[in-house]
Amino acid sequence: MDLFKGYYGNRGEVRDAPLAWRLRPADLSEIAGQGHILSKGKALFNLIEGGKIVSLVLYGPPGTGKTALAHIIADRTKSVFVEINAVTSGIKEIREAVSIASSSKTIVFVDEIHRFNKVQQDALLPHIESGRIVLIGASTENPSFALTPALASRTMIFRFNPLSAEDIKTILRRALTDKRGLDGCFTLSEDALSYIASMAGGDARRALNCLELAALSVRHTGTNTIDINIIRDAVSDRTPYYDESEHYDTISAFIKSMRGSDCDAAVYWLAKMLNAGEDPLFIARRIIICASEDVGNADPHALGVAVAAYLSVERVGLPEGRIPISQAAIYIAQAPKSNACYMALEAALAEVRNEEPQPVPPHLKNTSDAGTEKPADACYKYPHDYPGHYVQQTYLTTPKVFYEPSSQGYEIEIKNRLQQRRHKRNE
Repeated sequence: MDLFKGYYGNRGEVRDAPLAWRLRPADLSEIAGQGHILSKGKALFNLIEGGKIVSLVLYGPPGTGKTALAHIIADRTKSVFVEINAVTSGIKEIREAVSIASSSKTIVFVDEIHRFNKVQQDALLPHIESGRIVLIGASTENPSFALTPALASRTMIFRFNPLSAEDIKTILRRALTDKRGLDGCFTLSEDALSYIASMAGGDARRALNCLELAALSVRHTGTNTIDINIIRDAVSDRTPYYDESEHYDTISAFIKSMRGSDCDAAVYWLAKMLNAGEDPLFIARRIIICASEDVGNADPHALGVAVAAYLSVERVGLPEGRIPISQAAIYIAQAPKSNACYMALEAALAEVRNEEPQPVPPHLKNTSDAGTEKPADACYKYPHDYPGHYVQQTYLTTPKVFYEPSSQGYEIEIKNRLQQRRHKRNE
């Protein structure tokens, strides 16, 4: 039995097409993992089932069914389907796509639509507005940051989620038996099935490509069983999907894990970023900010550790530079936390921006210039001339309190000392 025999219909499959292409969903029931928008009763499901058509933008990780849904909508609504790619297309291709539109329904599918600039997006607007075309855009990035307000207001935006491991397993099992797929020619061990599902990172296309490569590798060995060793041999790269959205989400999780004092989570997100090729200096800069914003004077050493990690990775580079980054991240995560320094600055900035500026008290003014005559009341007291290197005097014309140290770590000592001095000032 031929490995690639099977389904050939009006969807244009060819014998040599990749497994992921041949097995792309033929109807809504075959789209996995998007129940939040495609389960019965949901608005998008109702529109498609009712044969209605509106302009959409679908965004989410690759291999989750965005392009497949666009084809299904075209089939369900009996529409002409014109496909262009924003990476390689411009105004000329947009005009050609629009010229195909006739009195019948025409869907213009734009893959990677976030790549279109403002001029290209504006070129679509009059044709969407007039109803000559229906736009379906697909993107691996959140289009809210890339679409112009005019285009965004004319489309419905839906997010596709990464597929779960169970979703991937369901798709793989169907690939093994479906006539469009491997048609029962091979069996896949359970541990191999689980391994593919875990390494796919929610990407069905990646999982099917792995299965197809494994099937091809055993095709002439006299066996039809694909075990985990064959899968491991076929899969040399377990790098997860990591786009701009993942970049921001992961660094956010990393910072919040350090702030939340979870060392293990911080190291996990750090490992994910390093594995994906994130700039280690970018990571080190975020650790420095966290050391000051979230630890502050609760552990003054934290900032020094963070800066030392930055300098270390700058001078040593990768791969060894990842070690001081890990050390700093763990130190920041386990350190006592206080955002009192950050909040003090925010309060002072609010005061400066919203209130009348305070004049510099006369005794604090610069009087070092030759010929400057000191005012009569400019009697500055040099703190080092007094016991404990401290003397009570006014440093603001109208005293204010901005810094409120916490009861964490070293700030306990700072708080006690500060309370005594403020008490003397009030007296």
